[in-house]
Amino acid sequence: MAEQQRSSDLAIIGAGAAGCALAAALRLRGWGGSIQLLEIGRGPGGRTATRRSRRDAGLAINHGAPLFNIGGDPEPWLLDPLRRGGWIEPFNGAIHSLDGNGHLGPTIDDGFSSGRLWQGRGGMEQLCRGLLDLAQGQAGHTELQVGCLVRHLQPQPDGWALTDPDGQPLLHCRWLVVSGTLLAHPRCQRVFGWSDVPLRSAAAQLQDPQLLEACGALAASGSQASSNLLLTLPAEATEPWRQQPWRLLQFTPAAQGRWGLRRVSLQPQGDQRLAVVAESSAAFAERHLHVYGSRSSAGQLLGAAPQAGAEAAVLEQLAQALADALQLPTAAGDRQLMRWGAAFPQAPGLEAHLQLCPASRIGFCGDAVAGNGFGRVEGALRSAEALAERLLTEQL
Repeated sequence: MAEQQRSSDLAIIGAGAAGCALAAALRLRGWGGSIQLLEIGRGPGGRTATRRSRRDAGLAINHGAPLFNIGGDPEPWLLDPLRRGGWIEPFNGAIHSLDGNGHLGPTIDDGFSSGRLWQGRGGMEQLCRGLLDLAQGQAGHTELQVGCLVRHLQPQPDGWALTDPDGQPLLHCRWLVVSGTLLAHPRCQRVFGWSDVPLRSAAAQLQDPQLLEACGALAASGSQASSNLLLTLPAEATEPWRQQPWRLLQFTPAAQGRWGLRRVSLQPQGDQRLAVVAESSAAFAERHLHVYGSRSSAGQLLGAAPQAGAEAAVLEQLAQALADALQLPTAAGDRQLMRWGAAFPQAPGLEAHLQLCPASRIGFCGDAVAGNGFGRVEGALRSAEALAERLLTEQL
């Protein structure tokens, strides 16, 4: 087992929807090589994770996405085994919108709430746990390593060597797939003070024209951030919230401009508590881009300095905006901040012909890949399915 942890046929950096879907797609297509997923967080899921607490076993909050939507046909083929396995279920909660005058209205087309709506059964994390179950239920060794930050990508004659921030070896792999854009984007220098962009440094060594083009496209890609308030209300304070006619509330552009919020979801807990997740507008998140939640992976692994005062100020602003917009009490709730630095990629995205660079044995998947479902879970699933087929064609 120890030897397999040091070497793998395929390494996937990131165990969000795309990374887990790639592992599942390869296994269901019959590939039997070893797969290692390296995830910075405490578990799989990425923005589809469910936040849990070591100090509070009853808490489970979908802190990045309360649901996912599928708008294109045919649907991603991985959905069928997930449904049959009971990992996902339809989202049937009422969706309303809020306008700039504080009036409720019908659902608006925000890109995330149209088409066929799904959620993880028992929490959004079940989407990725189901994908990993599909991957592990087939021939071949599949392993997930959490709390793992890949800092350096070193090209080797027979693949890639991955090391941590201290330069200690993590893994050697024959093929590498990067899901997400952190290792390819200059924001890692601006926000975390890294001396280089890892993928750019690797591409400069290899001088593979296709990889250089992919690296440039990813580095130039834009994204919107989101600062999310996780508010946990005790049972005795939940009644006015439970009386609301919606489970998911969208904010119109005018409402976003007035209150700095984009979307609010209500998530009942098993012990009569209620979690309220208030997602900020892009403009609000941009103004507070360097403020992280003290319990986040960024704060614990990426070297982001704690800013208790700034964090408390952002939490207070979001809670006050929530109370003002909805005229509902927030003071009794426990507050956490979850800041997503690149929550929503912006077009055009990475073109499909750059998704795999065979000469360098590296590929890319995720919602930042151009195509149907771009910027959403649907895009992450479709990019993984497409990359799996191309890797198999290359005789991975």
